[in-house]
Amino acid sequence: MKSVAEFLHLPKFPGFSLVSDTYDQGRPGYPPEIKKWLTTEMEIKNQTAVLDLGAGTGKFTRLLVDLHANVTAVEPEPSMAERFHKNLPGITLIHGSAEDIPLPSQSMNAVVCAQSFHLFASEQSMREIHRVLKPGGHLGLFWNVRDASVGWVHELAEIVNEFAGDHPRYYDNKWREPLNNGIKHGYAPLKEATWKHLHTGSPEDVIVRRIKSISFIAAAPEPQKTQIMERVRRLIAEHPELAGKTEISVPYETRAVRTVKILP
Repeated sequence: MKSVAEFLHLPKFPGFSLVSDTYDQGRPGYPPEIKKWLTTEMEIKNQTAVLDLGAGTGKFTRLLVDLHANVTAVEPEPSMAERFHKNLPGITLIHGSAEDIPLPSQSMNAVVCAQSFHLFASEQSMREIHRVLKPGGHLGLFWNVRDASVGWVHELAEIVNEFAGDHPRYYDNKWREPLNNGIKHGYAPLKEATWKHLHTGSPEDVIVRRIKSISFIAAAPEPQKTQIMERVRRLIAEHPELAGKTEISVPYETRAVRTVKILP
């Protein structure tokens, strides 16, 4: 039987255990429009039972708390869970995995996966999510994606992509296969939306810490990690849109995908 860590690819991504503080500091939040999506498209409101699956440090969980939902979080990585408890001490957090969710059947009105679904996208996780959802319950997937149509962001992405290898990522779209297959087995057709927003702060916070928080970079051998970060810092120092600035706005697109459980 596989362990929780194996289910979430953690042996392949040992960096997850190294980046909880950096992740919390370097990752952007979410645009205000997303709350309307959560309330209208996913029907999340006061005391709605919501599972935040792969909750990490709780960055997305805060939105659910703001909506006064009845939130249960599931997270397998101990250091991320520790940071979650510091950020949201009153919220229920359970050690578990997407392929073996430690909750009763038909106990959730909604399941959200923020920055996480690509890591555990599989037929088994889709079945488990289907199991814990009530009939008519919603599954929502969310990602903050850097807007590579901006020149310097594209250059930054090229640095990262050189070291991505075969690690599961949002960008490879492999997560869509089990999601689309799920439509044949009890889920409604997908609805998608995109919003633009900015992550503003010092270059150290919004660029350097953001890149350091990528799990496969955090797990890279020290010489390789040093090389990557030297290239990132050189881009910041030399690119005309970044050089000498004490505050930078990184352009993002938040992408949302929603489906509904339509069969028992």
